[in-house]
Amino acid sequence: MKLDRKEVQKLESFFQRRFNSKGITIRPRPRKDDSAEVYFGDEFVGVLFRDDEEGELSYNFTMAILDIDLEEA
Repeated sequence: MKLDRKEVQKLESFFQRRFNSKGITIRPRPRKDDSAEVYFGDEFVGVLFRDDEEGELSYNFTMAILDIDLEEA
């Protein structure tokens, strides 16, 4: 199912409020309409998927954390 621009805007507002950061943006993915990319500033942090199963709508956020990223902490 398609993730439209209005949903992207609502989700972006949710992420910004939840994580108290206006630096989070959500951008549509090229050639994919069921998901969007999540960025913190210019850094890609994960993918947000739309899941509309049996009439229940939800969104799943997937973020990979590389071991080399943990060394920076």
